[in-house]
Amino acid sequence: MTFLPPRLYVDVHILQTVPPANLNRDDQGNPKEAYYGGTRRSRISSQAWKRATRMHFTEHMPAHDLATRTRRVAGALTDILKDRTDLAEEPAGRLADALLAPLKISAGRKKGDTAYLLFYGRSQLENVAGLVGDRAAELAALDEKDLLAEVEKLPVQEKFSSGHSLDVALFGRMVADIAALRVDAAVQVAHALSTHSVTLEFDYFTAVDDRAEEEREPGAGMIGTIGFNSATLYRYASVGLHQLRRNLGDDAAAVDGIRKFVTSFARSVPGGYRNSFAHQTLPSLVSVVVRPDQPVNLVTAYEEPVTPASGATGIAAESARRLAEEHRTAVDRWGDTPAFSAVCHAFRGETARRLEDAFGSAVGFPALLDGLDAHLSTAIGEAGR
Repeated sequence: MTFLPPRLYVDVHILQTVPPANLNRDDQGNPKEAYYGGTRRSRISSQAWKRATRMHFTEHMPAHDLATRTRRVAGALTDILKDRTDLAEEPAGRLADALLAPLKISAGRKKGDTAYLLFYGRSQLENVAGLVGDRAAELAALDEKDLLAEVEKLPVQEKFSSGHSLDVALFGRMVADIAALRVDAAVQVAHALSTHSVTLEFDYFTAVDDRAEEEREPGAGMIGTIGFNSATLYRYASVGLHQLRRNLGDDAAAVDGIRKFVTSFARSVPGGYRNSFAHQTLPSLVSVVVRPDQPVNLVTAYEEPVTPASGATGIAAESARRLAEEHRTAVDRWGDTPAFSAVCHAFRGETARRLEDAFGSAVGFPALLDGLDAHLSTAIGEAGR
Protein backbone atom coordinates (compact mmCIF):
# COMPACT_ATOMS: atom_id res chain seq x y z
CA MET A 1 0.00 0.00 0.00
CA THR A 2 1.25 3.49 -0.89
CA PHE A 3 0.64 6.57 1.24
CA LEU A 4 -0.79 9.87 0.05
CA PRO A 5 1.46 12.90 0.55
CA PRO A 6 0.53 13.97 3.13
CA ARG A 7 -3.24 13.74 3.80
CA LEU A 8 -6.60 13.81 2.05
CA TYR A 9 -9.93 14.62 3.72
CA VAL A 10 -13.43 14.05 2.38
CA ASP A 11 -15.83 16.60 3.89
CA VAL A 12 -19.55 15.81 3.71
CA HIS A 13 -22.05 18.68 4.03
CA ILE A 14 -25.78 17.91 4.30
CA LEU A 15 -28.93 19.98 4.67
CA GLN A 16 -31.96 18.01 5.78
CA THR A 17 -35.39 19.23 6.85
CA VAL A 18 -37.09 17.10 9.49
CA PRO A 19 -40.80 17.46 10.37
CA PRO A 20 -42.08 17.42 13.97
CA ALA A 21 -39.90 14.80 15.67
CA ASN A 22 -37.87 13.80 18.71
CA LEU A 23 -34.91 12.09 17.06
CA ASN A 24 -32.49 12.28 20.00
CA ARG A 25 -33.82 12.91 23.50
CA ASP A 26 -32.14 14.41 26.55
CA ASP A 27 -32.36 13.27 30.18
CA GLN A 28 -35.84 14.84 30.40
CA GLY A 29 -37.10 13.00 27.33
CA ASN A 30 -37.17 16.16 25.19
CA PRO A 31 -35.27 16.79 21.93
CA LYS A 32 -31.65 17.74 22.54
CA GLU A 33 -30.82 21.40 22.02
CA ALA A 34 -27.83 23.75 22.00
CA TYR A 35 -27.27 27.50 22.02
CA TYR A 36 -25.42 28.70 18.94
CA GLY A 37 -25.15 32.30 17.81
CA GLY A 38 -27.03 33.27 20.96
CA THR A 39 -30.22 31.38 20.06
CA ARG A 40 -31.64 27.98 20.88
CA ARG A 41 -31.11 25.37 18.16
CA SER A 42 -32.24 21.82 17.63
CA ARG A 43 -29.31 19.42 18.09
CA ILE A 44 -28.76 15.78 17.17
CA SER A 45 -25.68 14.37 18.88
CA SER A 46 -22.85 13.00 16.78
CA GLN A 47 -23.15 9.69 18.66
CA ALA A 48 -26.80 9.35 17.64
CA TRP A 49 -26.09 9.89 13.95
CA LYS A 50 -22.99 7.68 13.99
CA ARG A 51 -25.08 4.84 15.40
CA ALA A 52 -27.79 5.47 12.80
CA THR A 53 -25.08 5.30 10.13
CA ARG A 54 -23.72 2.02 11.54
CA MET A 55 -27.23 0.56 11.67
CA HIS A 56 -27.70 1.52 8.01
CA PHE A 57 -24.53 -0.47 7.26
CA THR A 58 -26.12 -3.57 8.78
CA GLU A 59 -28.96 -3.42 6.25
CA HIS A 60 -26.67 -3.26 3.23
CA MET A 61 -23.53 -5.23 4.12
CA PRO A 62 -22.92 -8.92 4.94
CA ALA A 63 -23.02 -9.54 8.70
CA HIS A 64 -19.55 -11.13 8.54
CA ASP A 65 -18.06 -7.81 7.37
CA LEU A 66 -19.50 -5.79 10.26
CA ALA A 67 -18.56 -5.14 13.87
CA THR A 68 -20.28 -5.64 17.22
CA ARG A 69 -20.02 -3.41 20.27
CA THR A 70 -20.72 -5.29 23.49
CA ARG A 71 -19.61 -6.14 27.01
CA ARG A 72 -20.45 -9.78 26.31
CA VAL A 73 -17.51 -10.61 24.03
CA ALA A 74 -16.76 -13.80 26.03
CA GLY A 75 -20.29 -15.05 25.41
CA ALA A 76 -19.99 -14.32 21.68
CA LEU A 77 -16.68 -16.23 21.50
CA THR A 78 -18.23 -19.09 23.46
CA ASP A 79 -21.01 -19.39 20.89
CA ILE A 80 -18.50 -19.48 18.02
CA LEU A 81 -16.45 -22.19 19.75
CA LYS A 82 -19.58 -24.29 20.37
CA ASP A 83 -20.54 -23.98 16.68
CA ARG A 84 -17.04 -24.91 15.47
CA THR A 85 -16.33 -27.73 17.94
CA ASP A 86 -18.10 -30.41 19.92
CA LEU A 87 -17.56 -28.55 23.18
CA ALA A 88 -20.46 -28.05 25.55
CA GLU A 89 -21.33 -24.68 27.10
CA GLU A 90 -19.11 -24.92 30.19
CA PRO A 91 -15.81 -26.00 28.54
CA ALA A 92 -16.41 -23.66 25.59
CA GLY A 93 -16.92 -20.76 28.00
CA ARG A 94 -13.78 -21.69 29.93
CA LEU A 95 -11.74 -21.79 26.71
CA ALA A 96 -13.22 -18.47 25.57
CA ASP A 97 -12.22 -16.81 28.85
CA ALA A 98 -8.70 -18.17 28.46
CA LEU A 99 -8.40 -16.91 24.87
CA LEU A 100 -9.42 -13.41 25.96
CA ALA A 101 -7.14 -13.39 29.03
CA PRO A 102 -4.02 -12.18 27.09
CA LEU A 103 -5.92 -8.99 26.22
CA LYS A 104 -6.05 -8.12 29.93
CA ILE A 105 -9.41 -6.38 29.52
CA SER A 106 -10.81 -5.18 32.84
CA ALA A 107 -13.65 -7.39 34.05
CA GLY A 108 -17.14 -6.01 34.58
CA ARG A 109 -19.36 -6.44 37.61
CA LYS A 110 -21.28 -9.30 36.02
CA LYS A 111 -19.40 -12.55 35.43
CA GLY A 112 -18.28 -12.85 31.83
CA ASP A 113 -18.75 -9.14 31.06
CA THR A 114 -16.00 -6.65 30.31
CA ALA A 115 -15.84 -3.37 32.22
CA TYR A 116 -16.66 -1.42 29.05
CA LEU A 117 -18.10 -2.00 25.59
CA LEU A 118 -15.57 -3.61 23.23
CA PHE A 119 -15.96 -2.78 19.53
CA TYR A 120 -14.63 -5.66 17.41
CA GLY A 121 -15.03 -7.01 13.91
CA ARG A 122 -17.04 -10.23 13.81
CA SER A 123 -14.45 -11.81 11.54
CA GLN A 124 -11.76 -10.91 14.12
CA LEU A 125 -13.53 -12.97 16.77
CA GLU A 126 -13.83 -15.86 14.34
CA ASN A 127 -10.10 -15.58 13.64
CA VAL A 128 -9.42 -15.82 17.38
CA ALA A 129 -11.55 -18.96 17.57
CA GLY A 130 -9.60 -20.31 14.60
CA LEU A 131 -6.38 -20.14 16.60
CA VAL A 132 -7.33 -23.25 18.57
CA GLY A 133 -8.09 -25.20 15.39
CA ASP A 134 -8.56 -28.89 16.18
CA ARG A 135 -7.07 -28.46 19.65
CA ALA A 136 -10.22 -27.12 21.31
CA ALA A 137 -11.05 -30.31 23.23
CA GLU A 138 -7.39 -30.84 24.18
CA LEU A 139 -7.01 -27.30 25.49
CA ALA A 140 -10.32 -27.34 27.34
CA ALA A 141 -9.19 -30.46 29.22
CA LEU A 142 -6.11 -28.72 30.67
CA ASP A 143 -6.08 -27.24 34.16
CA GLU A 144 -6.25 -23.47 34.48
CA LYS A 145 -2.51 -22.83 34.72
CA ASP A 146 -1.57 -25.02 31.76
CA LEU A 147 -4.46 -23.67 29.66
CA LEU A 148 -3.39 -20.06 30.17
CA ALA A 149 0.23 -21.00 29.42
CA GLU A 150 -0.79 -22.56 26.09
CA VAL A 151 -3.00 -19.62 25.15
CA GLU A 152 -0.16 -17.17 25.88
CA LYS A 153 1.65 -18.71 22.90
CA LEU A 154 -1.19 -17.78 20.53
CA PRO A 155 -1.32 -14.40 18.68
CA VAL A 156 -4.68 -13.36 20.15
CA GLN A 157 -3.85 -9.66 20.41
CA GLU A 158 -2.60 -9.62 16.81
CA LYS A 159 -5.96 -10.94 15.61
CA PHE A 160 -7.74 -8.02 17.27
CA SER A 161 -5.17 -5.53 15.94
CA SER A 162 -5.54 -6.40 12.25
CA GLY A 163 -8.24 -7.24 9.73
CA HIS A 164 -10.54 -4.50 11.03
CA SER A 165 -14.11 -4.37 9.77
CA LEU A 166 -15.19 -1.20 7.95
CA ASP A 167 -17.15 0.24 10.88
CA VAL A 168 -14.22 -0.20 13.30
CA ALA A 169 -11.85 1.33 10.72
CA LEU A 170 -14.20 4.28 10.23
CA PHE A 171 -15.31 5.02 13.78
CA GLY A 172 -12.27 3.77 15.68
CA ARG A 173 -11.93 1.82 18.91
CA MET A 174 -10.95 3.28 22.25
CA VAL A 175 -9.60 0.82 24.83
CA ALA A 176 -8.34 2.93 27.70
CA ASP A 177 -6.08 0.39 29.37
CA ILE A 178 -4.77 -1.47 26.26
CA ALA A 179 -3.03 0.86 23.85
CA ALA A 180 -2.34 -1.94 21.35
CA LEU A 181 -6.07 -2.45 20.77
CA ARG A 182 -6.83 1.19 20.04
CA VAL A 183 -7.83 2.13 16.51
CA ASP A 184 -7.74 5.80 15.51
CA ALA A 185 -11.03 6.80 13.91
CA ALA A 186 -10.95 7.84 10.26
CA VAL A 187 -14.25 9.72 10.65
CA GLN A 188 -15.17 12.88 12.53
CA VAL A 189 -18.90 13.61 12.90
CA ALA A 190 -20.24 16.94 14.15
CA HIS A 191 -23.41 17.43 16.17
CA ALA A 192 -26.18 18.31 13.72
CA LEU A 193 -27.59 21.79 14.37
CA SER A 194 -30.66 23.56 13.06
CA THR A 195 -29.81 26.48 10.79
CA HIS A 196 -32.48 28.52 12.58
CA SER A 197 -33.87 29.05 16.07
CA VAL A 198 -36.36 26.49 17.40
CA THR A 199 -39.02 26.36 20.08
CA LEU A 200 -39.73 23.23 22.09
CA GLU A 201 -43.31 22.05 21.67
CA PHE A 202 -45.32 19.29 23.34
CA ASP A 203 -47.74 16.72 21.98
CA TYR A 204 -50.44 15.92 24.54
CA PHE A 205 -51.85 12.45 23.98
CA THR A 206 -54.33 10.04 25.52
CA ALA A 207 -54.71 6.31 25.06
CA VAL A 208 -58.10 4.65 25.27
CA ASP A 209 -58.67 1.39 27.12
CA ASP A 210 -60.64 -0.62 24.57
CA ARG A 211 -62.42 -2.75 27.15
CA ALA A 212 -63.31 0.27 29.24
CA GLU A 213 -64.79 1.91 26.14
CA GLU A 214 -66.91 -1.16 25.47
CA GLU A 215 -68.22 -0.97 29.03
CA ARG A 216 -68.89 2.80 28.65
CA GLU A 217 -66.42 3.77 31.38
CA PRO A 218 -65.38 7.45 31.08
CA GLY A 219 -61.80 8.71 30.98
CA ALA A 220 -58.57 7.73 29.27
CA GLY A 221 -56.46 4.69 30.01
CA MET A 222 -53.27 6.76 29.82
CA ILE A 223 -52.35 10.43 29.45
CA GLY A 224 -48.93 11.82 28.58
CA THR A 225 -46.83 14.32 26.60
CA ILE A 226 -43.95 14.03 24.13
CA GLY A 227 -41.62 16.93 23.44
CA PHE A 228 -40.81 17.66 19.79
CA ASN A 229 -39.56 20.27 17.35
CA SER A 230 -39.04 20.56 13.60
CA ALA A 231 -35.90 21.83 11.92
CA THR A 232 -33.73 22.23 8.88
CA LEU A 233 -30.48 20.63 10.03
CA TYR A 234 -26.91 21.24 8.91
CA ARG A 235 -24.98 17.99 9.18
CA TYR A 236 -21.22 17.61 8.73
CA ALA A 237 -18.71 14.78 8.76
CA SER A 238 -15.14 14.36 7.53
CA VAL A 239 -13.30 11.18 6.54
CA GLY A 240 -9.50 11.01 6.47
CA LEU A 241 -8.66 8.79 3.50
CA HIS A 242 -5.08 8.39 4.74
CA GLN A 243 -6.27 7.08 8.12
CA LEU A 244 -8.88 4.77 6.59
CA ARG A 245 -6.25 3.27 4.27
CA ARG A 246 -3.98 2.75 7.27
CA ASN A 247 -6.77 1.06 9.27
CA LEU A 248 -7.91 -1.21 6.44
CA GLY A 249 -4.55 -1.83 4.78
CA ASP A 250 -6.18 -1.87 1.36
CA ASP A 251 -6.57 1.02 -1.11
CA ALA A 252 -9.64 -0.28 -2.95
CA ALA A 253 -11.36 -1.13 0.35
CA ALA A 254 -10.70 2.39 1.64
CA VAL A 255 -12.23 4.04 -1.45
CA ASP A 256 -15.23 1.71 -1.29
CA GLY A 257 -15.48 2.34 2.46
CA ILE A 258 -15.81 6.10 1.90
CA ARG A 259 -18.55 5.46 -0.65
CA LYS A 260 -20.41 3.28 1.85
CA PHE A 261 -19.99 5.85 4.61
CA VAL A 262 -21.26 8.77 2.51
CA THR A 263 -24.22 6.65 1.40
CA SER A 264 -25.19 5.56 4.91
CA PHE A 265 -24.52 8.95 6.50
CA ALA A 266 -26.75 10.65 3.92
CA ARG A 267 -29.57 8.09 4.03
CA SER A 268 -29.72 7.31 7.75
CA VAL A 269 -31.94 9.00 10.35
CA PRO A 270 -31.88 8.39 14.13
CA GLY A 271 -34.91 6.38 15.19
CA GLY A 272 -36.08 8.16 18.36
CA TYR A 273 -39.91 8.07 18.54
CA ARG A 274 -39.97 6.91 14.91
CA ASN A 275 -43.36 5.21 15.27
CA SER A 276 -44.87 8.36 16.80
CA PHE A 277 -43.59 10.85 14.21
CA ALA A 278 -42.61 8.90 11.02
CA HIS A 279 -39.89 11.54 10.54
CA GLN A 280 -37.76 9.87 7.85
CA THR A 281 -36.83 12.35 5.12
CA LEU A 282 -34.12 12.55 2.49
CA PRO A 283 -31.60 15.43 2.47
CA SER A 284 -32.33 18.41 0.25
CA LEU A 285 -28.58 18.84 -0.30
CA VAL A 286 -25.51 16.59 -0.11
CA SER A 287 -22.09 17.98 -1.02
CA VAL A 288 -18.70 16.28 -0.86
CA VAL A 289 -15.49 18.33 -0.87
CA VAL A 290 -12.04 16.70 -1.02
CA ARG A 291 -9.36 18.77 0.67
CA PRO A 292 -5.60 18.13 0.97
CA ASP A 293 -5.12 20.61 3.84
CA GLN A 294 -7.64 20.18 6.69
CA PRO A 295 -11.31 19.41 7.36
CA VAL A 296 -13.54 22.51 7.23
CA ASN A 297 -16.91 22.57 9.01
CA LEU A 298 -19.14 25.24 7.42
CA VAL A 299 -21.52 25.62 10.38
CA THR A 300 -20.33 29.23 10.70
CA ALA A 301 -22.77 29.99 7.87
CA TYR A 302 -25.53 29.76 10.48
CA GLU A 303 -24.03 31.70 13.41
CA GLU A 304 -26.72 34.24 12.52
CA PRO A 305 -29.88 32.10 12.46
CA VAL A 306 -31.87 31.83 9.26
CA THR A 307 -35.37 33.30 9.54
CA PRO A 308 -38.43 32.93 7.30
CA ALA A 309 -37.87 36.55 6.26
CA SER A 310 -34.25 35.85 5.23
CA GLY A 311 -35.35 34.54 1.85
CA ALA A 312 -38.64 34.38 -0.01
CA THR A 313 -38.02 30.75 -0.97
CA GLY A 314 -38.00 29.29 2.55
CA ILE A 315 -35.56 28.30 5.28
CA ALA A 316 -34.06 25.29 3.46
CA ALA A 317 -33.29 27.33 0.31
CA GLU A 318 -31.82 30.21 2.31
CA SER A 319 -29.75 27.69 4.26
CA ALA A 320 -28.40 26.33 0.97
CA ARG A 321 -27.48 29.84 -0.19
CA ARG A 322 -25.69 30.52 3.09
CA LEU A 323 -23.75 27.27 2.72
CA ALA A 324 -22.65 28.16 -0.81
CA GLU A 325 -21.54 31.61 0.31
CA GLU A 326 -19.61 30.25 3.30
CA HIS A 327 -17.82 27.71 1.10
CA ARG A 328 -16.86 30.37 -1.45
CA THR A 329 -15.62 32.63 1.35
CA ALA A 330 -13.48 29.86 2.83
CA VAL A 331 -11.93 29.13 -0.57
CA ASP A 332 -11.42 32.76 -1.65
CA ARG A 333 -10.16 34.21 1.63
CA TRP A 334 -7.91 31.34 2.69
CA GLY A 335 -6.83 30.27 -0.79
CA ASP A 336 -7.52 26.61 -0.04
CA THR A 337 -8.86 25.37 -3.35
CA PRO A 338 -10.45 21.91 -2.94
CA ALA A 339 -9.07 19.04 -4.97
CA PHE A 340 -12.62 17.95 -5.84
CA SER A 341 -16.19 18.98 -5.08
CA ALA A 342 -19.62 17.75 -6.11
CA VAL A 343 -23.19 18.47 -5.05
CA CYS A 344 -26.58 16.77 -5.25
CA HIS A 345 -29.55 18.99 -4.37
CA ALA A 346 -33.24 19.64 -4.97
CA PHE A 347 -33.17 23.44 -5.36
CA ARG A 348 -33.98 25.58 -8.40
CA GLY A 349 -33.54 29.11 -9.66
CA GLU A 350 -31.17 31.51 -7.91
CA THR A 351 -30.40 29.00 -5.15
CA ALA A 352 -29.31 26.39 -7.71
CA ARG A 353 -27.13 28.96 -9.48
CA ARG A 354 -25.31 29.91 -6.28
CA LEU A 355 -24.74 26.27 -5.41
CA GLU A 356 -23.30 25.65 -8.87
CA ASP A 357 -20.91 28.60 -8.49
CA ALA A 358 -19.70 27.15 -5.18
CA PHE A 359 -19.70 23.37 -5.65
CA GLY A 360 -20.15 22.74 -9.38
CA SER A 361 -23.09 21.55 -11.45
CA ALA A 362 -25.68 19.47 -9.61
CA VAL A 363 -25.63 15.71 -10.21
CA GLY A 364 -27.67 12.78 -8.98
CA PHE A 365 -26.52 11.04 -5.81
CA PRO A 366 -25.17 7.93 -7.63
CA ALA A 367 -23.18 10.19 -9.96
CA LEU A 368 -21.81 12.11 -6.98
CA LEU A 369 -20.55 8.84 -5.48
CA ASP A 370 -19.08 7.69 -8.80
CA GLY A 371 -17.23 10.98 -9.24
CA LEU A 372 -15.85 10.78 -5.70
CA ASP A 373 -14.71 7.18 -6.28
CA ALA A 374 -12.92 8.14 -9.49
CA HIS A 375 -11.14 11.12 -7.90
CA LEU A 376 -9.94 9.19 -4.84
CA SER A 377 -8.76 6.24 -6.94
CA THR A 378 -6.85 8.58 -9.23
CA ALA A 379 -5.28 10.40 -6.27
CA ILE A 380 -4.08 7.11 -4.80
CA GLY A 381 -2.72 6.01 -8.15
CA GLU A 382 -0.79 9.24 -8.66
CA ALA A 383 0.64 9.04 -5.15
CA GLY A 384 2.04 5.59 -5.92
CA ARG A 385 3.99 6.68 -8.98
